[in-house]
Amino acid sequence: MTSLPADPLAEGGIAAFAVALRNGEITSEAVTKAYLDRIAILDPKLGAYQHVAAETALATARAMDQLLQAGTDLGPLMGVPVGIKDIFAVEGMPTTNGSQLETADITGPEGEFVYALKRAGAVILGKTKTVEFAFGATGVNGVRGTPWNPWDSKVKRAPGGSSSGSGVAAAAGLAAFTIGSDTGGSVRIPSAFCGLFGHKTTVGMWPTDGVFPLSPTLDTVGPLCRSATDAAIVHAVIGDLEIPAPAHLAGLRFGKPNSHFFDNLDPEVAACFEAAEAALVAAGVEIVPVDLPDANERAVLFKNIVPAEFIASLGRERFQADHQHMDPVSAARAGVGLSVDAVSYVAAQQRHKALLWEAAECFDGLDGWITPTSPCLPMPVSEVEDAAALKLAMLPSQNTQSANLFGICAVSLPIHQFGASLPVGLQLMCPADFDSEALAIGMAMEAVFGDTPRPDLGDFVA
Repeated sequence: MTSLPADPLAEGGIAAFAVALRNGEITSEAVTKAYLDRIAILDPKLGAYQHVAAETALATARAMDQLLQAGTDLGPLMGVPVGIKDIFAVEGMPTTNGSQLETADITGPEGEFVYALKRAGAVILGKTKTVEFAFGATGVNGVRGTPWNPWDSKVKRAPGGSSSGSGVAAAAGLAAFTIGSDTGGSVRIPSAFCGLFGHKTTVGMWPTDGVFPLSPTLDTVGPLCRSATDAAIVHAVIGDLEIPAPAHLAGLRFGKPNSHFFDNLDPEVAACFEAAEAALVAAGVEIVPVDLPDANERAVLFKNIVPAEFIASLGRERFQADHQHMDPVSAARAGVGLSVDAVSYVAAQQRHKALLWEAAECFDGLDGWITPTSPCLPMPVSEVEDAAALKLAMLPSQNTQSANLFGICAVSLPIHQFGASLPVGLQLMCPADFDSEALAIGMAMEAVFGDTPRPDLGDFVA
């Protein structure tokens, strides 16, 4: 059997790597090579990457080592290898948007976010797979391939979407962290399904130029990490902010919504959430009921905004001519946009703006809201591969779409350590622009919840 190199950042994460790098105990080149070797060994079966830029990554890593030796320190992401979702333009790398259709022209040239990562010294390993045009919650992609969730080597299970490859790459140690996008849950769902910490940023906090415009109204960018601390570091570097310290949980008040967030729960999801809730109460958190805007309205608004904006981005004639070449589930969801008239779209936008204020008022006296991230466990891919399974394919996003429509920030933390057979996530939603606070709370919650198990990768070694 091929020998699998150890995951260089498995213990201690970005912060420990930064110290070791500056102490001369390790080099970015060595760490980058280890990740590339892991990709070569594991990814033939996992399928997390659409494109691997090995030579460019190694050259960048060597350059970071040389800069550091010369006295130039770019900060805590310097020399850290990262995978980026393939709806982001990265100079010198192809952009497929998870499709067989030629749409790199819509994504455009490399944008400010990717440039910010490069400016911080991050080493881009390559592009991770995505649901076609980022339009799907399970991670299934019938045209470019569906990554294999590393938590089950026997049954190919959904990795979560739409940042499917980013979830698998981070969970399997094929990057130190990864970048995804989140329009209706696409960072949080793969984080929940793959046992990661995911951060959905407040709309507008991070730039989205150079990212495929699924829905300019709701699109956000965020990281998928193996710890809240890593996510806090990424957020601080990109935003030029101080890295937050863990919050003090005692005295915090969380709302538990009296609405759809607790419908359709898998028994294991329900049990893990209840155990996590009890752990928070034991740590001094007060959890109280909270009423949020109507769930049925959420579904109507999302349907009248996102598919319509996707059709506008791709072009009506282009979609009608080429949709038969798309993944059937993504095509079915996108096709709804053809029937959204101007009146319905404008009405949805007007109601969306009102919802921003209504949701903000629901945080009165609360530090956040908590729910399961997804009501279900990662399902077998075979159950959600075709358009007939559209209802089941949309279930993972039942609890995540609201945060996008409310314009707020959210994080997903793993809680399967409380006894589930597969990964389960807890979602913390906080007010708009309270991202640093959400991350600080996430760090404290993570400490209370305890160590998170990691997937056994032995059966994936090529």
